[in-house]
Amino acid sequence: MGEIKQVVTADGTAPVWVFHPERPSTTGVILYMDAFGPRPAMQDMAARMAAMGHVVVLPDLFYRAGTYGPFDPLTAFGNDATRSQLMGLMGATSQDLTVRDTAAFLDLLSVEGATGAVATVGYCMGGGRAMNAAAAYPDRIKAAASLHGGNLASDAADSPHTRVGLIKGQVYVGSAGVDRSFPPEQSAKLAQALREAEVNHVIENYVGCQHGWCVPDHAVYDAVGAERHWRRLEVLFAEAL
Repeated sequence: MGEIKQVVTADGTAPVWVFHPERPSTTGVILYMDAFGPRPAMQDMAARMAAMGHVVVLPDLFYRAGTYGPFDPLTAFGNDATRSQLMGLMGATSQDLTVRDTAAFLDLLSVEGATGAVATVGYCMGGGRAMNAAAAYPDRIKAAASLHGGNLASDAADSPHTRVGLIKGQVYVGSAGVDRSFPPEQSAKLAQALREAEVNHVIENYVGCQHGWCVPDHAVYDAVGAERHWRRLEVLFAEAL
């Protein structure tokens, strides 16, 4: 598994798991976690990305809260106490805070040898963060992928669709067939924004898959859909990095 590093940010110290490929690489990936934290399932996904030939960092985006969890994705939202804690953590960790933290994550990649192009990949709450990071650091981040990301084209001031004009790399969005956090009207608004900004992009609908289908410890995990998303990431990395 990866090595845990303590990374100093503008607001404190964040635990970050670092994964290296078998051979040295100058390309990197930042993996933005879903709401349940950088647990073993997410670490396994980071390791698989590293096996594609890139240095991968998996930061704990909730580090400002101190000790929390762990959360079981199968039960966390069904329990009043854990649901309340999760909602509090997500509410206190804004898009802009994660974008600011990303400067430290990019510095860590450089220290670990990945001084070249970087891809950002986010699941659930991480999807929008992957896109907003690409907009904030366009000279370094050359690809951004959102998998079952929510509110990618909402009315919020930090909605990713409002910032896509700053992205210089490629964008891939994989959406669940039915997802209340990213309904068809948001998909259409995001597609329009990306096209008007002339961003190289793909928005793909995973028919029959539910929100969270990519992550193996989710109840809605879909093995076929998950493997499809891995193939898409491999192509994205190969083209953009």
